[in-house]
Amino acid sequence: MHSNPMRAQHSSKPTSRGIHHLALNTSDMKATTEFYHGVLGMPLVHALRVPPGVGVGPGNRGNPPFENLRHYFFDAGGDTLLAFFELSAQEVGVGDRNTIASMQHVSFTTTESQFNAMMDRLKALDMSFIGPVCVGVQTWSIYIFDPNGIRLEYSYQEDDPDDLQGVHVVERWTQTKSEILEELQTLDVDPQWLDAMTQHLPAQR
Repeated sequence: MHSNPMRAQHSSKPTSRGIHHLALNTSDMKATTEFYHGVLGMPLVHALRVPPGVGVGPGNRGNPPFENLRHYFFDAGGDTLLAFFELSAQEVGVGDRNTIASMQHVSFTTTESQFNAMMDRLKALDMSFIGPVCVGVQTWSIYIFDPNGIRLEYSYQEDDPDDLQGVHVVERWTQTKSEILEELQTLDVDPQWLDAMTQHLPAQR
């Protein structure tokens, strides 16, 4: 265990290292590219057109059901990618982030110095944002919207090193068994279910 009272480790091993890429939709790839590459500082690293036959017909593997779509990828840091498909808003409409199966928002991890630099950059560009707001466990966030109306969050954790490789989100957000049980018991009071959901969690920090 770490000596920091805000950190804890669980004993279960996840089946993935993390997110490979998050695929979102835009109706304006140029504006989206300028925002993520130019404003948020996520380098554009891959730009392609969806191969023929993948959009419609038996070759579709879950892509949007359209042919010849632009599909661009940005380096979001931490060896993860943020991707966009370009769709026609007139053909598909505009989603509501507060409906089931929609993405309400996405949060990006940063350091305190990068967090402050991002706020300065947004102010210099006269772009509005909400925050800073303490969202719990010594974590501070700002909220902004991209050109598509997607809600984005930038978060840093107090006392973390000014080096993204040294930031550990899971340890900061892992609760002890007693802390998490208080909420889980509002879902189900079956002792076997509760034990199955919490046996990997530490008894204390």
